[in-house]
Amino acid sequence: MAEDDVVSKDRKILVAVDEGEESTNALSWCLKNVISHTSKDTLVLLYAKPPRAVYTSLDGTGYLFSSDILATMDKYSNDVAGCVIEKAKRMCREQGDPEVKVEVIIESGDPRDVICQVADKINADVLVMGSHGYGLIKRAFLGSVSNHCAQNVKCPVLIVKKPRCSSSASGTK
Repeated sequence: MAEDDVVSKDRKILVAVDEGEESTNALSWCLKNVISHTSKDTLVLLYAKPPRAVYTSLDGTGYLFSSDILATMDKYSNDVAGCVIEKAKRMCREQGDPEVKVEVIIESGDPRDVICQVADKINADVLVMGSHGYGLIKRAFLGSVSNHCAQNVKCPVLIVKKPRCSSSASGTK
């Protein structure tokens, strides 16, 4: 394959975003290092809204929530999704190439499943996501979204680790 074929290929680059600093770092790194200024890349920003929590009482009878409370919970979830996406789009405008097309997808569900399903559905060329950098014990209990996606999506996965500080408070590197 000629070098020109690689440069001119239209790529779909899926970036998973959430409220965390890790996804902000991943998006920033992607804009600086993955997006090609000579191609017609499409950057797809994906936010996975967590499923609504199920509230139960200790005796197993469960709580009954009014439709007003459920509507308020849904509105809050939608507001968070909107804020995360607006922040990501602003980063794209400020740090990215104005020629890069930006699309947005907001889905509800477990982020591990949502990210994998969307990556397959849109035929992403690469999935970019941040890593929370949990230790072995925490990762064993909480699971790792990035590890799950790396094992289950069909496209390459680029996991951007949190940048290390060049110096710490103690003055040592």
